[in-house]
Amino acid sequence: MAMLEVNDLQVYYGVICALKGISFHVDEGEIVSLIGANGAGKTTTMQSIAGLIPKRAGSVLFEGNDITKTPCHKIVHMGMTQVPEGRRIFQELTVYENLLMGAYTNKDQQSFKRDLESIYERFPRLAERRNQIAGTLSGGEQQMLAMSRAIMCHPRLLLLDEPSMGLSPLLVDQVFEIIKDINRDGTTILLVEQNAGKSLAISDRAYVLENGKIALSGTGAELAASEKVRKAYLGG
Repeated sequence: MAMLEVNDLQVYYGVICALKGISFHVDEGEIVSLIGANGAGKTTTMQSIAGLIPKRAGSVLFEGNDITKTPCHKIVHMGMTQVPEGRRIFQELTVYENLLMGAYTNKDQQSFKRDLESIYERFPRLAERRNQIAGTLSGGEQQMLAMSRAIMCHPRLLLLDEPSMGLSPLLVDQVFEIIKDINRDGTTILLVEQNAGKSLAISDRAYVLENGKIALSGTGAELAASEKVRKAYLGG
């Protein structure tokens, strides 16, 4: 059984149809990418799965449970968390306070302390800046914080929306290494990325969105080798 099943999903903004009946799945343990041009519907897909925007039609199943109309805060409690486009950290809170907010589903203080130390071991820069106001961090540090905040609630499925946006090439490489590490630790990942080459390189499978529809699907390697994908998204 798939961990996530999206069936014939339709989303409208007013009279504009943003998602035109897309269907796909994510199996446990996978990294699955959604790639496509700006306006293709990638972020809309993520937000609708996470319960942030309503669906006109279709269904979303998470671990066999229908979450089509489930509020986003309940979806988090079920084990799915999103790192949104633009990071959306709490700018005026400290690094520590952002991580504390991420762990709001965890009521066990000892478990929280262990998770916090684990984050600080993985991201020493966040440990150094634990008392710093998050809005004063660099872009790369903010992205690390946004991902760490999501990890604090132990998601079984992590939705990552444009995690490399606005980062230098060196930091982009670091972010993709972090994504692979999170997946190796047992978290299933659905990834939306403008950097199609990087995302396909780490993905088990991927889907190409065009104008609110899925145009192509296959393994990461198959799509990276596709002439259509190379010309449209890989610069060649």
